[in-house]
Amino acid sequence: MGNLNYTIVTLASHSALQILKGAKDEGFRTLLIAKNNATSFYNQFSFIDEIISVSTFAQFPTLEKKLKSKNVIIVPHGSFVADLGIEVNKKMKLSYFGNKAVLDWEADRQMQREWLQKANINIPKLFGNIDEISYPVIVKSYGAAGGRGYFYAKNRHDFKNKMKSFRSSEFIIQEYVIGVTLYTHYFYSVLTNTLEIMSIDRRYETNVDSLGRIPLRGQESLIIEPSYVVVGNSPLILRESLLPEAFAMGERTIAASKKLIDKKGLIGPFCLETVVTSDLVFYAMELSCRIVAGTNLFINGSPYAWLNYNVPMSTGRRIAREVKMAIAKNMLAKIID
Repeated sequence: MGNLNYTIVTLASHSALQILKGAKDEGFRTLLIAKNNATSFYNQFSFIDEIISVSTFAQFPTLEKKLKSKNVIIVPHGSFVADLGIEVNKKMKLSYFGNKAVLDWEADRQMQREWLQKANINIPKLFGNIDEISYPVIVKSYGAAGGRGYFYAKNRHDFKNKMKSFRSSEFIIQEYVIGVTLYTHYFYSVLTNTLEIMSIDRRYETNVDSLGRIPLRGQESLIIEPSYVVVGNSPLILRESLLPEAFAMGERTIAASKKLIDKKGLIGPFCLETVVTSDLVFYAMELSCRIVAGTNLFINGSPYAWLNYNVPMSTGRRIAREVKMAIAKNMLAKIID
């Protein structure tokens, strides 16, 4: 069955443009579920064959019967869980790229820590007892979207004051590691059992990054709490001597997923969100188990992707190529849930 007998579908958010551009470049039909107020924007792109407009993404389950008749393959991104919730994703009966079993592990910060520990990856200290806090920490609510729901505390007293206005009931208190933030985008192929580093980015967060431009004396006179809401991303090339360890961390993440989750483990794109300290040690803060928005910087490919491909290879296109390969080898069941 040729590629044109399948339609790649995603939600109009997050990384939809590169997913559908990549799908079209690999010969698939494309379909987008867009909110009414965004439809005119997405209509300008010729690589999107069809747009279904909805008032809210919560309507997605009502479209399943219609989508099934189109022989679709869903390519999920961060908005699928943020807007639909884990349970809706799990109950979806459409062909779904990836392994839904990773959703629970990604959403639970304690389970993420277990995964990273199993992968022998450095992680920041976690504080279970407030009285143990004696140096800077960052507090993260579960499922925080794009850094929303985080706050920094310089000591125990600062923590207690800020908790008075904190609204989340589920959170972790994590050591604040000083270093360079680094988000490595990987792709793991279950068809060939190979791992690739696709690209790397840094996030631009407001207002913590803009506060960093103000001299310390000026900061002391301001009554502004740092926030970590992501507003954009910038590309980063890692020092080459650090690339082998970055790659090895990805390999260990995949190996651990097959032991902790199921034999399939993690499929396709994922991201280790790390900090590299001044002594060149990686600490993983979080693990994202799907395509991340930082890959949008590299719709035309990255220096790392160019090493493996002679065409512009975004993470979105790499997903489509994996689907294309699976169809050709009659192995689609290996990569969809």
